[in-house]
Amino acid sequence: MPRKAGDTDARKQVGIWIRVSTEEQAQGDSPEHHEKRARGYADAKDWDVVSIYHLEGVSGKAVMDHPETKRMLADVQAGAIQGLIFSKLARLARNTRELLDFADIFKEHGAGLISLQEAIDTTSPAGRLFYTMIAAMAQWEREEIADRVAASIPIRAKLGKNIGGQASFGYRWNDGKLEPDPEEAPVRVLIYELFKEHKRKKTVARILNERGYRTRKGRKFTDTTVDRLLRDPTAKGLRRANYTRTPGANKQWSIKPEEEWIWLPVEPIVSEELWNECVGFLDQQRTSRQKKMSRKVTHLFTGIAYCSCGHKMYVPSNTPKYVCYLCRNKIPIEDLDAVFHEQLKELSLHPQELDDYLLQVDENLKAHEERVHVLEAKQRDIQKKIDQVYDLYLDGQIPKDGFGKRIAPYEEQLRQIEDELPRAQAECDVLKINHLSKDHILAEAADLYKQWTLLSYEEKRSIVEAVCSRITIGKDEIDIDLIFSSENDGNRATNQQGFMAATIWNRAG
Repeated sequence: MPRKAGDTDARKQVGIWIRVSTEEQAQGDSPEHHEKRARGYADAKDWDVVSIYHLEGVSGKAVMDHPETKRMLADVQAGAIQGLIFSKLARLARNTRELLDFADIFKEHGAGLISLQEAIDTTSPAGRLFYTMIAAMAQWEREEIADRVAASIPIRAKLGKNIGGQASFGYRWNDGKLEPDPEEAPVRVLIYELFKEHKRKKTVARILNERGYRTRKGRKFTDTTVDRLLRDPTAKGLRRANYTRTPGANKQWSIKPEEEWIWLPVEPIVSEELWNECVGFLDQQRTSRQKKMSRKVTHLFTGIAYCSCGHKMYVPSNTPKYVCYLCRNKIPIEDLDAVFHEQLKELSLHPQELDDYLLQVDENLKAHEERVHVLEAKQRDIQKKIDQVYDLYLDGQIPKDGFGKRIAPYEEQLRQIEDELPRAQAECDVLKINHLSKDHILAEAADLYKQWTLLSYEEKRSIVEAVCSRITIGKDEIDIDLIFSSENDGNRATNQQGFMAATIWNRAG
């Protein structure tokens, strides 16, 4: 079952991508080894492997149209997997354009790319730098193309030429000219007449559907479609051109500044008076509805602020204070914000302790890498002995009944090593990907207090959740439990990377 949005308790579901060329397989680089190594990494991260995508023997020059690629992308888009593990980037795609496309698709759907060889894991905060780099390359290429296309659009629009997109419902393009569509125009006129009579978009949509009318794509009319068609000025004889921009495929389009719009006359199908009456009433409805809608306000310490009596504190709509509904203890929002800001100074990182911690990480990584080297050497040695026994058998120096006894122990040991080696490599991969430099950690920690006032609410909230477990508010004192304060030396070293990743990447966006 795909993981539901917001289901924080669910284990991450990932897929494994296996693409090994025929030549590499002949050299002993088997698909099974790649799968075991990837499974080892997933096990170390406590992820569930739910799908394997096999492209053995497929060239990396172009893989986007391969059936397994399409299956994998469909799983990403459906949320069936939230990450894809592969041995190295060249295994995913050798074509730079396809690699950029993969990165765009995965980022759009909130999925991660995990390359073990390059120590890239975009599901981790530090690994998202890969997306930044890859997006910069793609953005430069897109902007080069977009600039050339954009320069020609206003010129074509002023000439009244089609600059892309379908004609508005009720109209059609004929020999490069926009004109009323004989079949759709009467329906478009009916929409205005029905709205003038009933003043309700849902009622108009219902009547149209009951009478058998459908949109150009054969779908039923909705109140959203009715609203859009009523507001479109083409019906009163004035067509807008060059007024929207689209940031990319499957992205939400936006309105350009009005000074860039181009207005062109077309044949009207309703009077200007009828159009103005309908649109004016739509605007009145929208204004009235906006006034009635109350905006839910969220505050920085909601769910973290507690009264000294033990109950959570909330901000009522009628007062700018955190209030305990049980004992009526309260504190102004601005005061608690200021206290927390000052408390960030206690979020200290001691260079010597950090040196000791990073030295321990380096030694741990070195030990794991040495273990991998030993296993690889042992694998080569056992394989050599198996080859020697097989050569002796072929030369007739080992009888048939003795061959099995001689070679079986070696084969068993080789199988054990082939099972263990991917797990050992996966442990190294995890350590490499999670490792941050000392300078990186110290610089970002020192900068947090200074930059606090410049952060957005969302960025502040993410950092509060990362570093603060609870704020207890009494009558005369406030106790802020910072996970990484100097009073929590036992926890600080083991959590440095998680905290710094949260602050760095929440600020970087």
